[in-house]
Amino acid sequence: MKDPIKRTGLRSKFWEKIPLTKMNAEEWEALCDGCGKCCLNKLEDPDTNEVAFTRVACRLLDDDSCRCAQYDIRKQFVPECVVLKPETIKDVAYWMPRTCAYRLLFEGKPLFDWHPLISGTPETVHEAGESVRGWTVPEFEIPEEEWENYIIEDLD
Repeated sequence: MKDPIKRTGLRSKFWEKIPLTKMNAEEWEALCDGCGKCCLNKLEDPDTNEVAFTRVACRLLDDDSCRCAQYDIRKQFVPECVVLKPETIKDVAYWMPRTCAYRLLFEGKPLFDWHPLISGTPETVHEAGESVRGWTVPEFEIPEEEWENYIIEDLD
């Protein structure tokens, strides 16, 4: 994911005026706050569809930047990675973090003050304690059958 602040094709306060389905590709990508929460492996109860986030991060997550280390080609390494699109947000919003800009806008809610589009800097997501910086464990170190030992009780 590229730094949303340094982009040039963004309309002023587009997230307040433009529906998700009408945003250009650059605006869509700029919505990502860089928290890294969506890159945490999740466990979903098949009976209740309840989703539990774990501290176990995707193998491509850079724990310091909270960004995908191979974003443009991530599907080559992680075929199950969800490529979020305006057309698919309705199907996946339920498992996205409650602080996620895509989910917030889909639900008609405003962005948080710490979001880089509001604050003007990508560091505010980390300063606000809203990112996974420094507390994830790589998925290749933890067998999948042990992921439940890494469930996060209160991610949001």
